[in-house]
Amino acid sequence: MDYRELERTADRCRISTLRMVKAAGHGHIGGAFSCMDIVTVLYFKEMKCDSGAPHKKERDRFLLSAGHKCLAQYAVLAEKGYFPKPYLDTYGSLGTILPGHPDMNKLPGIEANTGALGHGLAIAVGMAMGIRLDEGDSRVYVIMGDGELAEGSNWEAIAAAAHYKLSNLCVFVDFNGLQISGRVQDIMNFTPFKERFEAFGWNVITIDGHDMKQIVEALEMARVAVDRPTVIVAHTIKGKGIPFLEGKAASHFWSPNEGELDEAVKSIKIKAGLQEGKGYDW
Repeated sequence: MDYRELERTADRCRISTLRMVKAAGHGHIGGAFSCMDIVTVLYFKEMKCDSGAPHKKERDRFLLSAGHKCLAQYAVLAEKGYFPKPYLDTYGSLGTILPGHPDMNKLPGIEANTGALGHGLAIAVGMAMGIRLDEGDSRVYVIMGDGELAEGSNWEAIAAAAHYKLSNLCVFVDFNGLQISGRVQDIMNFTPFKERFEAFGWNVITIDGHDMKQIVEALEMARVAVDRPTVIVAHTIKGKGIPFLEGKAASHFWSPNEGELDEAVKSIKIKAGLQEGKGYDW
């Protein structure tokens, strides 16, 4: 898949995300849209994964540590064929396979229950160690939020990953600068991320998290680091793709009225080259 097709795929997934927001009346749209391009590249370009065999031992693993951004993963899993797209309309409903945080017991393709911030990376470290003990060549990928790094358990996991030289572990920090209460730097500032991770012994790459070429190249560079884990600090925009939500903390959890949802869908469709598309013709 070339870079333009990756962009189109991410746009389709953003539209699917808005479909879920329409169904539930709300959703964590800001973080889902800031990490959408990364999740798209992982599933459609980088990872060994098969919707027909989601538990295959040789698969790569992906954990969305910031589990409240699950709208992004659900949309990509549907686009990849892990479940039929009409299920998107059940998001957040009683008994759905698409709850407000990922549940490995409900949906194929989910590797761990996440959303209690600070847990995902530690789980991923254990997975990476287990793969090494089994002499496997699978890789483990994680997306964390920048606000999530205030959780102390992350730093224990970061230290352990470096100590055991887990080169099969690659972490993205979705660095959109915002969390539910406002700017991360005002609430609990853990920048500079590069210097902090390097001090623990990690390979650090910094990119524009909405540039498909940079995401792909960073993942290629991560594979070259054979003696340490890699973190990719991805500068992103919260609510990316919806002009009136971009860069606003209010997009963290969004309950739109019908007019706002119409405008959001239109914005994404225009970006995707679907200017003639109107309404909710999913």
